[in-house]
Amino acid sequence: MSDAQTQIQETVTSNDVVLFMKGTKDAPQCGFSSRIAGVLNFMGIDYADVNVLADDAIRQGIKDFSDWPTIPQLYIKGEFIGGCDIVTEMMLSGELDKSFDDGGVSYNKEAAEQIRAANG
Repeated sequence: MSDAQTQIQETVTSNDVVLFMKGTKDAPQCGFSSRIAGVLNFMGIDYADVNVLADDAIRQGIKDFSDWPTIPQLYIKGEFIGGCDIVTEMMLSGELDKSFDDGGVSYNKEAAEQIRAANG
């Protein structure tokens, strides 16, 4: 396993929620990363953000790790959830709430309902 793969594995297993993204949760640098970070921030999720633009090995490594070609990528309790489109669909259907509930991740349920109401 490469150093990047080892680092990625340690990151996803030592944090309940991880978002591999372009930029940071406070300063996303692409629209897709901004959308997921915005949802997580609004819901009050405590998550680790990994800026793939800061390290080319991590940027390619996360694609290899998940066998998923795009960034951002969301992980909950070590499990790859998906990219922007999948996370958006899961948010709107309530499946994302279930993933957080199943993982014992606390979040603002009222905020989740507000997101669905605004996009329903």
